[in-house]
Amino acid sequence: MSDPYHIGADADLTPVPEHLHDSPSWVYLLREFEKHYRLGSDGGSRAIRAHRKKVRETLTAVIDSNPAMAQRDPATKPVTAHFPRALDLGKTGVLCGMVRALERVSDRLSWEYGYEKVPRGLEKKYAYCEIAGPQGPVRSERLILGFVLFAPNTTYPQHSHSDIEESYVSIAGAWSENEGAVYAPGSLVLNVPGHEHRITTGRYDPCLLAYAWVGPDDRLSAPGMKFSRSRKARMEHGI
Repeated sequence: MSDPYHIGADADLTPVPEHLHDSPSWVYLLREFEKHYRLGSDGGSRAIRAHRKKVRETLTAVIDSNPAMAQRDPATKPVTAHFPRALDLGKTGVLCGMVRALERVSDRLSWEYGYEKVPRGLEKKYAYCEIAGPQGPVRSERLILGFVLFAPNTTYPQHSHSDIEESYVSIAGAWSENEGAVYAPGSLVLNVPGHEHRITTGRYDPCLLAYAWVGPDDRLSAPGMKFSRSRKARMEHGI
């Protein structure tokens, strides 16, 4: 008898989960986020320590509530051609457990741009997928979790988030924020609301980042990211 659900090493074996706890694959992925935000280093930063606590406590509440699952149609973008390479790199890194959990649901991810008009040059170099949040398969109003994928040699324009506290966690590949340091797998970068930042990736490998957003419910449902296009704005922030 043929397998109607395409069971394989990278498959989620729950065909159509109604609630989170119906699908161990999604639960394991969320627990990998929780584990990193619980056990990862804060580097001595009080702000990062407070952010980690906020993310993991909110995430624990989401998991315990067993929210309904939204059946979003899987979608790809040109940059997802780099996704297998990013997974291969991540499997040898410090967050290999998260990478393997992500791979289990990789055929159910909805990659998107998040803009009505994609900034010039990013159509083939960038996309993200929401895992938990107002638009994610795991419904959450107080927290957004997801992954963002960049092609090699990409510059993601300078931008900021109003009322949203954001952290990036390196999964695979090297990248810099505002050209101030190079971040490797396992690193966490915190961007407080209104902080101007720009992301640049290495020349040879893709970069996969996990992200977490916390903020007011109405802002998370409509983030309204703002790009800072002018040279003057970049210079004012030393970027």
